Amino acid sequence: MDAHTGVLLVGHGTRDPNGTRQFFELSDRLSDSLPGIPMEAALLEFQQPTIPEAWDSLHRRGVRHVHVAPLLLFAAGHAKQDIPDEIGSCQESTPGMTFDQSRPLSRHAAILELVESRVRESLTQIPSPPERIAIVMVGRGNRDPCAQADMRVMTEIIRKRVSVETTTTAFYAMAQPALPGVLASVASTERYDQIIVYPHLLFEGRLLEAIKRQVSEAAEQFPWTQFRLAEHLGPDRLVALAIRGRIEQASATGVECR
Repeated sequence: MDAHTGVLLVGHGTRDPNGTRQFFELSDRLSDSLPGIPMEAALLEFQQPTIPEAWDSLHRRGVRHVHVAPLLLFAAGHAKQDIPDEIGSCQESTPGMTFDQSRPLSRHAAILELVESRVRESLTQIPSPPERIAIVMVGRGNRDPCAQADMRVMTEIIRKRVSVETTTTAFYAMAQPALPGVLASVASTERYDQIIVYPHLLFEGRLLEAIKRQVSEAAEQFPWTQFRLAEHLGPDRLVALAIRGRIEQASATGVECR
């Protein structure tokens, strides 16, 4: 990157203070991995700085080309429409500035490594044999069929990397199968001593708390099975590595949006 190129990290935003703290902690990790490169963080909803505020800050710092990095797990409405629309409006007020937009994190190698690590952390705490363990991978859920398929493919990759009897996909909202039904379906077979629920989320917030409640309700309904909630992704160095990788991929294509 040259002296007039900067990075704009765009997160979804949350009202949860811990989730907000984790976002900015990740932003600091990314900035540390890009020494000498101007970087600003922005949030789509609920918190500041906004995208226009972060864009203007980069402009004042002398940036003329912006690598826009959506901090999103899958490509859906925010990546395909909301962020490009916001950036397009910003660009109209700063003639001469260009940008490219990197892909969502999706199945970047560093993300797959971290997801596998989160699942294995839970597996190491379980004495049961693999045939008595099931893993439920929970996505946030959205109406975009490609994003839903992306989550299912990730589940299949994890299934091949860890040796347990069953690994399946569930969604919290807007997609099927829904988490409560999947937990009931798996537990009611009475084939499993342990069910690991992995929440594929970046940060803490209301969604994670809702998933925790649904897991607790399943545990009450099926007392013969132990439910374990694995750690979410969080502001881990591997997430920062994946963001940087996506930025470098976008930069390598040489495609600019004007």
